[in-house]
Amino acid sequence: MHATSNPKRTKPAASVIGRSLDIYYRDRARTARMDALHAALVSPGALVFDIGAHLGDRTGSFLGLGASVVALEPQPRVFRALRLIHGRSPGAVLLPMAAGAAPGELVLHLNPRNPTVATLERDFIAAAAGAPGWQDEVWDSAVTVPVTTLDALIARHGTPDFVKIDVEGHEPAVLQGLSTALPLLSFEVTMIQRAAARACIARLGMLGTYEYNLSLGEEHRLLHDGWQTPQEISATLDALPAAANSGDVYARLVRPACG
Repeated sequence: MHATSNPKRTKPAASVIGRSLDIYYRDRARTARMDALHAALVSPGALVFDIGAHLGDRTGSFLGLGASVVALEPQPRVFRALRLIHGRSPGAVLLPMAAGAAPGELVLHLNPRNPTVATLERDFIAAAAGAPGWQDEVWDSAVTVPVTTLDALIARHGTPDFVKIDVEGHEPAVLQGLSTALPLLSFEVTMIQRAAARACIARLGMLGTYEYNLSLGEEHRLLHDGWQTPQEISATLDALPAAANSGDVYARLVRPACG
């Protein structure tokens, strides 16, 4: 998720969840941009994996386009809200777990006042320390969560047409749990951890030939008219200013790896 400005630390959890609802559901212009972008990527009847669903705004967008969605959210309190919002949707499968390189359990570091940035990666927390825009973020609690893999999800639910991954620095590990090229994916990039995005590009390059595009922040618009090579998108990411904060890299399969 891309919202990193913290509410006051005296606010209770319910107020923080309400803030996320304001950001991700009540901005109609943002929702319209998101739906338009997703409509260009996802067709009715498609299967989508939403890895790091948070409160399910993107899950709702995909469902509204006629797709079926398998949505993962490991934060217990956030998952309860996700289930209230989309639990009755016939096209949605909601799973209270994370995705990673291997099945098992991992420690999820929680930022109770800003649950959009919960992370499984201590490196992400270290990168945020003292970085502009991240000074007030505090991960001061943790919970052990179940972990599955993209391969396991595919075995159970089928091959997705699109996978969205937004897991605060854990994106490379999620892709390590994938052994076959998929037609279309997106993964979050943050300016405090560009190396994670480069690791994702490298991992996808082992699975096939991909071309790339980028959407910054909450713009929900592709930055480039044409799609870029791995080298070009890496250069694009390296050239972004720190103020860009975050965005989503989109990867479109050209051809799978031989053998």
